Order: sequence, then structure tokens, then C-alpha cells
Amino acid sequence: MSSNIIISKEEINRLQYAIKKVSSYDFSDYSYNSFYRRIEKILEDDKITIDYLIDNLTKDYNYLERVVRNITVNTTELFRDPETWFHIRMALEQKYAAKKSINIWHAGCSSGQEVYSLMILLNELGLLEKASIYASDINEAVLNVAISGRYKYHELSDYIDNFDKALNSDEINHGKFPHADIKKYMEINRFKDFVQMKEFLVEKPLFIKHDLVSCENIFDRDFDLILCRNVLIYFNHDLQNKVINFFYDNLTKDGCLIIGRHEGIIGSIASNFQKKDAIYFRRYSL
Repeated sequence: MSSNIIISKEEINRLQYAIKKVSSYDFSDYSYNSFYRRIEKILEDDKITIDYLIDNLTKDYNYLERVVRNITVNTTELFRDPETWFHIRMALEQKYAAKKSINIWHAGCSSGQEVYSLMILLNELGLLEKASIYASDINEAVLNVAISGRYKYHELSDYIDNFDKALNSDEINHGKFPHADIKKYMEINRFKDFVQMKEFLVEKPLFIKHDLVSCENIFDRDFDLILCRNVLIYFNHDLQNKVINFFYDNLTKDGCLIIGRHEGIIGSIASNFQKKDAIYFRRYSL
């Protein structure tokens, strides 16, 4: 069913300006269509006008945060796209297994399911102990979920099978992890409706609130691996290139970038990377 709400471009610009004026959030370079749809849904669900929205968010910080949560995209899955994890494993084994330390950043980590997925893979490879895991998101509410490592079973149940597909499937991993046991990594209680990640995983990552638009490296280090999956599609082309350049500048000389399956790097900036399967490897000059 189509919406009866019509928002002018001038109103969208006015809303973006109001948000930027009263906070550190800047949505001016988000994809116009994506931003429009999010605002349209807020107005429709709350049965309010754009003027009411702007007036309220400039007066009430908690309301502003709620609006930002509804604007930003918070979708993630345990071992999303299982076949991608085969390529991640190959990169970890071939490029980083011999390194003394591995720095990894999950940019736009949402509620952290992908963070835990990678830690599980690292542990199966015997690399978790020497890995430093950093994760960030613009949304404080989903970060708190990630920090707790506790999820609703009914929200996670569709993705639990991805564990076996990514780690135990002969088709994908050719018997690499024949005995990977999900119970080693999480407590699953269907009746009490929760999945709790084990403590040794929960205590490992550093989660920090961070807005990618700022293109600021708050961790003050270069990364061997940056994962930013299904985030760039919500930015316009200029912001996408800005963020990709930022990632390039903050990768180690043999670092790699993993973005979403339906995302890509195009234009002159693509020459900074060599794509192999699902992974973009940083090019560098000697």
C-alpha cells in the first residue's frame, strides 16, 4: 500500500539541517531515497507532520535519539551469507595467520551478530587470542545489545542454521571444521527466548559509538581487516567514496575490506583495491 504522505525536498533539507544543528549527526549525504523512505515511515507510524518532527527533535534529546534509531539501518545476521565466510577464512589463513597480531574493525556493527560470527571463526582457526576486535555503530541502543551479547531467540532462530552452513558444511568448508559445536559459543534457550554468547566472546571486543560520516579513526591504529557490510548502500555516491577512501587510508599495506554482497567500489577509487571473490585487498606502492 502506498503512503499518502508527501514530503518536499525542501522539507527533507530542513529536517537534515535541524538534526545537524542540534547534534553531531549529519544525514545530508545519505541516499535521498533511503532517507525519504525512513522519514515517511516515521511520519506515517506516529501520525505526525514534518513540522512536528522537527520541532520535537530540536527540543528533546531523547526524541532525537529515537528518530535517529529509526533513520539508521540496523540489520545483521549470524554468519550472514555463509559462502562469504569461506572467503573470509581463506584471507585470514593465507594473509594473517602468521602475523603476531591482527587488528579488526567492524564499522556499522549494529547489534553485533557479525562481530560474534567472526570471533567464532577466529577461534576455530586458533587466531582469536592474537586478534584485537573493535566495533562501532551510530546507534547506541543496538550497541548495548552487542555489548551484552544477548539476543531474543525468536529474532535469531532463522540465522542459527548459518553456523552449520558456514563452519560445518562440506560444500563450503570442505570439512575444515568437522566438529564445530555451536554450544561452545552460545547458550540457546528456546523456552526462555534467549541466546547468550559465552563470556570469553562477550569480553573480547571494544564497542564504541561512532558515526562513519565523520571519517575519523577513533581507534588510532591501522587495521588488517575492516568489515562494513550493507552500510554504504544508504549513503550517496560522494559519501560512499569518502568513506571508502577513509577505509583505504586506515588499512595496513596488506589489509582488506569486506563490504556487502550487493555493494561495490566503482570509479577511480576502485584502482586502490584488488577484488577477489567477496574481498577487496588494498593495493600499495613499494
